[in-house]
Amino acid sequence: MGVQESRVVDKAVGATPPRVIRKRPRNRRAQIAAVSAEAFGALGYHGVSMEDIASRLDITSTALYRHYPSKYALFRAEALRLGSLSEQAVRLPDAAGDLPAERRLEQVLDALIAGSIANRRSAAVLRWQRRYLEDADAAVLAEQLSTVNAVLMSLLAETEPTPSTGDRAVLAAALLSVLSSIGDHHVSMPVRALAALLGTACHAVAHCALPPPGGADTLAVTEIPLTFKHELLLVRAIELFHQRGYPNVSVEDIATAAGLPASSAVYRFYRSKGDILAAAFRRAADRVSAAIGPAIAAADTPEQALNTLIELYVASAFAERELTFVYYAEIGNVPPDERTVLRNIQRLTIDEWARLLVGVRPELSAVQARLLVHAALALVVDLGQRFGSEDPVCSRPRVVHLMQAVLFGRAEADPPR
Repeated sequence: MGVQESRVVDKAVGATPPRVIRKRPRNRRAQIAAVSAEAFGALGYHGVSMEDIASRLDITSTALYRHYPSKYALFRAEALRLGSLSEQAVRLPDAAGDLPAERRLEQVLDALIAGSIANRRSAAVLRWQRRYLEDADAAVLAEQLSTVNAVLMSLLAETEPTPSTGDRAVLAAALLSVLSSIGDHHVSMPVRALAALLGTACHAVAHCALPPPGGADTLAVTEIPLTFKHELLLVRAIELFHQRGYPNVSVEDIATAAGLPASSAVYRFYRSKGDILAAAFRRAADRVSAAIGPAIAAADTPEQALNTLIELYVASAFAERELTFVYYAEIGNVPPDERTVLRNIQRLTIDEWARLLVGVRPELSAVQARLLVHAALALVVDLGQRFGSEDPVCSRPRVVHLMQAVLFGRAEADPPR
């Protein structure tokens, strides 16, 4: 009897465990959309596969394909969803029609702020990856964003009747930049505090008294000697990355643009396409970081130092528009070790700017100051992408003034303290 009982126990112990049946979540499509958007934002459209997304969701790629037929279908759905949410945010209820223009603008900005915070991890899809949409889908998104822009410009015209159409276009673009900038970093704070800080920054931008439009910024083009092949490679590569996107540029393309006979000649200077990207980024990051010490040493107050850094940053961005954009859009393609170095330099730079800002505005915490610094730097990138460096409506003094509005929270330009 004891032996028989022992065998029964042994058999039970060695038996195959019952199959665990997991129920499919009702919001599976929403989960997929959220996870894929975060992946696209972090790694870029070309850096993500359906298998990567499935792995993040702990499902099979077969299960993923039941919901979306391709990676592009996922990407398209999320991009247009974000565009649609922005479009919905600027549609005020009929009851708001009787409100003063200032109040209606506040309601629209509050809705846009709430949407930006709720979709923070997806923001990079629209900011940096939308260039990979097919033409028909890009046109739909452009129409959605055009509606958002038109509503903001209309409300700005009612609240600030003096500025020109060009001025309102700049202010509307600046507002959207501030709102979407929170997708570029991981500075964290409670939702209510974040919404309040973004609201204050947007109010300063919306009521910003822009300097008179200046003439087109004519920047002298520095000719690079043909013997400086490593310099030519950097410049031509960044130009191509800006035009086509990093994944769509080959080493052969870069060699041709730099006047080299073959792609093998590139490898005499750089080990890979990613190393070319890293070298250009490292140079730019070091330049921004190196300006901090001299600016502080030459200034009598934190505001003077910060104003000097703002002027230098804007001048550098105007001189290297392509690099400024590519740095934000393509940093995920830099080799991991070098990317860590770049992130560390950027973090230290942001911290130094934030420390100066707290010196100007002691009511801000270090976290709040860092978030405003990120927003101000992103503003330069977004306005450059929208208006370029030659449109007088968005000249350097105007960009400088908008950065000051975001950082100092003042619509009017005050004399440095």
